[in-house]
Amino acid sequence: MDTKKLVITGMLFAALPLPLQAAEYKIDPAHSFVEFRIQHLGYSWLYGRFNTINGSFSHDPNAPQDNKISVEIDTASIDTNHAKRDTHLRNEDFLDVKKFPKATFESTKFIGSADEGVVHGTLTLHGVSRPIEIKVKKLGEGEDPWGGYRAGFVGTVKLVRKDFGMTYQLGPKSEDMELELGIEGIRKQ
Repeated sequence: MDTKKLVITGMLFAALPLPLQAAEYKIDPAHSFVEFRIQHLGYSWLYGRFNTINGSFSHDPNAPQDNKISVEIDTASIDTNHAKRDTHLRNEDFLDVKKFPKATFESTKFIGSADEGVVHGTLTLHGVSRPIEIKVKKLGEGEDPWGGYRAGFVGTVKLVRKDFGMTYQLGPKSEDMELELGIEGIRKQ
């Protein structure tokens, strides 16, 4: 093969998209969230969120069983759009943020495909560490307008408050709490 054909062939292969590979991502806190809802006395839903989260994850579409995630939540950043209630949620009756300023999740395994599955891991909340399973779906991945590369996922899990030492009585329909996590990460260079 002459040099000219070799250069053209090399340019054609360089223009082909590369297969997706394992990558490390830093969670983008401005585009990620942890939201929750819990019944209020059985009469309505109370919605809230934690405004400050960070962490990282690895994502390999070709080997999803190797995917991992680590998330840290600032418990004092709880926000239910009601200052007096948020103050109460921060005290000893609920999150006790002075004693337990962080909640964390560390994955231990992933079962599923590149697009959806279940993340198994340990949630530490209110000083209690317990295994949980989060159902997740990939929302998408690709280049962003600033020259970076992003991937995003959404997950849901139901928690029982007393499993994490929070026993303040809110009525029988308020024992379970549903969480939704939206995680967008920026691929590390």
